[in-house]
Amino acid sequence: MRPSLRGVLSTLVIAVSAGVVSMPAAAAGQADGCTVAPTIRLGTTVTARIASGGVNRSYRLHVPTDYRQGEPRPVILAFHGRGQTPQSMEKYTGLNALPAIAVYPQGTETGDDQLGWQGAPYSNPAINDVQFTSDVLNQLESQFCVDKQRVYATGKSNGGGFVGVLGCQLSGRIAAIAPVAAAFYDLGDPCLPQRAVPVLDFHGTSDSVIPYNGVASRHLPSIPAWLGQWAQRDECTTGPDTFFTKADVTGQRWSGCAQGSVVEHYRITGGDHTWPDALATSGPGKTTRTVNATQLIWDFFTTHPLP
Repeated sequence: MRPSLRGVLSTLVIAVSAGVVSMPAAAAGQADGCTVAPTIRLGTTVTARIASGGVNRSYRLHVPTDYRQGEPRPVILAFHGRGQTPQSMEKYTGLNALPAIAVYPQGTETGDDQLGWQGAPYSNPAINDVQFTSDVLNQLESQFCVDKQRVYATGKSNGGGFVGVLGCQLSGRIAAIAPVAAAFYDLGDPCLPQRAVPVLDFHGTSDSVIPYNGVASRHLPSIPAWLGQWAQRDECTTGPDTFFTKADVTGQRWSGCAQGSVVEHYRITGGDHTWPDALATSGPGKTTRTVNATQLIWDFFTTHPLP
């Protein structure tokens, strides 16, 4: 799959209204998006704007070339890391090559001119990114034929940590989550998902930004501890069991979980703060080529719609 991802990836931006497409938020009683003809050029990336919580926000949107009105499509929300951008996330993940509507939300200022997300010590307490995510989904569902049973979230670093927050707070809409090199800050907020949430996680044992074994003084739990907590929430009865071993990557799985859920983890030995098999620079240090995170995430998502 890796060659096809590299070959198909396209980030052409439509120059409409100085590169921005304005999409009004869905009004009560508005026709379902499955009855609406697409108004953007398919197979390209546009920037959409939305007001959320009194703040003007934006996201990049890629709708596949073969999208057809009336045919439901899955949605993948992809949240960039702190200090990164939606453009960089789009470039190194290759999600645009998948047969899904790819959405790259933009974070807000978190200090030091770096964009970031809710759930971190440096995030702006006045910003509600969970509400923003819900508002974006409402807007998408009014404009496109979204398969509401197949809405997924992935992200890297601070964006990956926020994906964990979405698993806790938006489990009624997000079918499964897949954080990568994520910063799972434990700030004492309760995690009370409405259902068992399938989780797929990637993390390097030599991550120089978010250490694999955690840092108590930074409110960062170890990755095994975070995974164990999700296995408990999902009421998993077995694991972790090793299901994959190749070169520098070991796959672990907690199974026998409620509602057909599962918790999976790819431990990258010697891996740094990067997206496995990234198409472009995604972070510092070693990037494994043993597994392709984008392909594994897609395989995981396709088998875990909302129950």
